[in-house]
Amino acid sequence: MGCKFLFCFFLLFIFPFNGTTQAVDEQAILLGLKLHWSNPPSLSHWTPSTSHCTWPEITCSAGGAVTGIRIVNGTINETIPSSICDLANLSYVDLSWNSIPETFPTVFYNCSVLEHLNLSYNSLIGVLPGDINRLSSRLESLILTFNKFSEDIPPEIGGLSSLKSLYLDSNLFNGSVPEEIGNLFNLEELVLSYNPFLHQPIPQRFTQLKKLRNLWMPQANLVGQIPVDIGNMSALEFLDFSSNGLNGSIPRGLFLLKNLTYIFLHNNKISGSIPGRIESLNLRVLDLSNNSLTGEIPDETGNITTLTGLALMFNQLSGQVPVSISRLPRLIDFRVFSNNLSGELPPEFGLHSKLETFEVSSNHFSGELPQNLCINKALVGVTAFENHLTGELPSSLSDCNNLIIVRVNDNLLSGIIPDGLWRSPNLEHLMLGNNLFSGQLPEAVGPKLSRVELMGNQFSGPIPVGISSWGSLTFFRATNNSLSGEIPQALTVLPLLTDLLLDMNQLSGPFPTIVSWRSLTTLNLSSNRISGTIPPSLGQLPNLVALDLSNNELSGQIPPSLGDLTPSYLNLSHNLLSGLIPAQFENAAFDASFLSNPGLCSNTPSLGINSCTVENGRSRGRSSRFIQIISSIAAVVFFLALLYAIFVFRRYRMAVHSPDSDWKLTSFQRLNFTESNILLSLTDDNLIGRGGSGAFTVFHCTDQMSMLPLRRFVATQS
Repeated sequence: MGCKFLFCFFLLFIFPFNGTTQAVDEQAILLGLKLHWSNPPSLSHWTPSTSHCTWPEITCSAGGAVTGIRIVNGTINETIPSSICDLANLSYVDLSWNSIPETFPTVFYNCSVLEHLNLSYNSLIGVLPGDINRLSSRLESLILTFNKFSEDIPPEIGGLSSLKSLYLDSNLFNGSVPEEIGNLFNLEELVLSYNPFLHQPIPQRFTQLKKLRNLWMPQANLVGQIPVDIGNMSALEFLDFSSNGLNGSIPRGLFLLKNLTYIFLHNNKISGSIPGRIESLNLRVLDLSNNSLTGEIPDETGNITTLTGLALMFNQLSGQVPVSISRLPRLIDFRVFSNNLSGELPPEFGLHSKLETFEVSSNHFSGELPQNLCINKALVGVTAFENHLTGELPSSLSDCNNLIIVRVNDNLLSGIIPDGLWRSPNLEHLMLGNNLFSGQLPEAVGPKLSRVELMGNQFSGPIPVGISSWGSLTFFRATNNSLSGEIPQALTVLPLLTDLLLDMNQLSGPFPTIVSWRSLTTLNLSSNRISGTIPPSLGQLPNLVALDLSNNELSGQIPPSLGDLTPSYLNLSHNLLSGLIPAQFENAAFDASFLSNPGLCSNTPSLGINSCTVENGRSRGRSSRFIQIISSIAAVVFFLALLYAIFVFRRYRMAVHSPDSDWKLTSFQRLNFTESNILLSLTDDNLIGRGGSGAFTVFHCTDQMSMLPLRRFVATQS
C-alpha cells in the first residue's frame, strides 16, 4: 500500500517536471533559430522572459508543444538549420516572403509529422531532389511558388500520397511535367503555371484526379488537345489552361462538369464551335477569348444564371447575340469584340444586371446601342467602335457616374452628345470619331476627362473659352469638323495637353499667345485659315516633336526659335511665309516641310524651294539692269540737252549775223569804254578803209590817248 502511494506521488511529481523541461527545451530551440538567422528585427520579441507560446509566430498545442511556425516577411536571409525538426510536434511551417538562399532544404525530411510546408517567395535555387518523397508521409500541402527551381519536376513527387495542395508555379522549371503527379489521388489543388516547361501535352493521367478542384496551368507550354476524359474530373471547379499552344476543339464533356465555376482557355489555338449543351450551371466566368472559335454563341449560355463574366473576343464567331444573355441577372462583364457577329444588340442589356463592362467593337452589329446600359448606374465602360450602329447615344449614359470610357468611333451614330455625359465625374476617355455627331463643344467637362476624340463628325461653332477648365485633358483630336472662329488663348492654358489636332476645320484669325503648353508633343492645325505670323514661343515648347501648320495663311518669317526644336515631323508648306528658313532645318529630313511658300528661300537646293544664293544673284541682276536703264535714260537726256544746246547756239549765231540784231559785248578784261562808245565811232569820219568783207574804222578811247582799229562785218543776203 505504501509502495503504491510512493509510486503515485512520483508520477505526480515527475510529469509536470518533464512538461516544464520540454517547454524550456523548445524555447531554447526557437531562440537558437533566431540566433542562426542573425537576430532579425522581426523576431526581437523572442526573449527568454516571455513564453514562446505567446509569440505571434508560434502555435502551440493545448499541452504547450510547438506545432506551428509562421514567419512571413520576416527578413530571414539565412539557411534553415536542422534543429528546426527538433520540435517534435511541428506540423505547420510557413516561411514565405523571405530571402532564404539555399537549395531545397532537405532538413525537413526529419520533421516526421509535417503536414504543411510553405517556402514560397524566397530565393531557393537548383533542382528539386529526387528523394523528395522522403518528406513526411503526412504532408498535405507543399507550396514552393516564386522561387528559382529549375530543370525537371522529379517523378518521385508522385510518392507524396497525402498531398492535397501542390504549388510549383512561377519558377524556372524547364524540363517536363511528370505523369506521376496523376498518382496523387488526394490532390485537390495543382498549380504549375508560369514555368518554361518543355512543350508537351496535358498529362493524360491528370484526368484521374477525381478530387482535384483547382487546376492551374497557364503559360506552361502546353500543346496538343485538351484530353477528352477531362469530363471525368467531376470535382473540378477552377480550370485555367490559358496562354498555351493548345489546339483542337473544346471537349463536350467539359461543359457537363456541374461544379465548374471558372474556365480560362484564352490565348490558345482552339478551334471549332462552343459546345451547345451546357450543364455547368454554376459557372461564374467563361473566358474563351483569343482563339479560333467559329459558329454561333450557344443559346444555352443564357441559362447560366450565375454567370458574371463572358469573354469571347478575338475569335471568328458569327450570328447574333442570344437575347437570353442580356437577361442574365448577375452579368457584369460582356466582351465579344473582334468577331463576325451581326444583327441588332439585344435591347435588354443592362436592364437585369449591374452591367459594368460592355465591349462589342469590331463586329457587324447594326441598329442602336441598348438604351439601358447604365440604368443601374454601374457601367464603367462601353466600347462599340467599328460597327454599323445608328441612332443616338443611350440616354442612360447622361447619368452614369461610374463611367470611365466611352469608345464608339467608326459607326453611323448621330445626334448631340448629352451634357451629362460630357460632365460625367469619372469619365476619362470619350472617343466618338468618324460618326455623324453634331453640336458644339461644351464650356465644362468632367474633372478626369483626359482623352477626347471627335474627328470626322459635324461639330461646329467656336472653341469655347471655357476649355481652359478642361484641366485633365492630355489628348484632343477634332480633325475634319466645322469648328470656326479664332483659336482662343484659353486653349493654350492646359498644362497637361500632349496632343492637339484641329486640322481640317474652319478656324481663322491669328495664332494665340501661348500660356502653358509645356507638355505638348504634337500640334496639328493644318488646313484651316489661320493667318498672321508664327509665334516665336512655339520654339520654346520643350517637348514638341511634331508640328503641322500647313495649308493656312500664315505670313512673315519663320521664327528663328523654331530652330531650337528637334521635331520628328515638321510641315509649314502651303502658306505665305517668307525669308530664310532656320539653319537647323537645312537638311533632307525636311525636304517637304516648306513647299509652296513663294517668299521662302534656303541655302540647300534639295529642299525644293528657292535658293537664297540665286535670289541674291537675281537681285544683283535686277540692280544692274536698273542702273543700265537709268544710264540709258541719262544718256538720252544728255543727248537731247546737247542737241538743244547746239540748236540754241545756232540760233545765237543767226541772231548775231542779223542786221537788226543787237550787239552783245563780252569783256575779258577791265575796259574803260562801253558798247555805246563803239557804236558811236562807227561813222564815215572814222573810216580808214574797206575790204571784201567789210569796212575798217578807228575808235578813240575815252582817255583820248589811244586808238583801236575796228572791222565791221556786213552779212550779205545770201
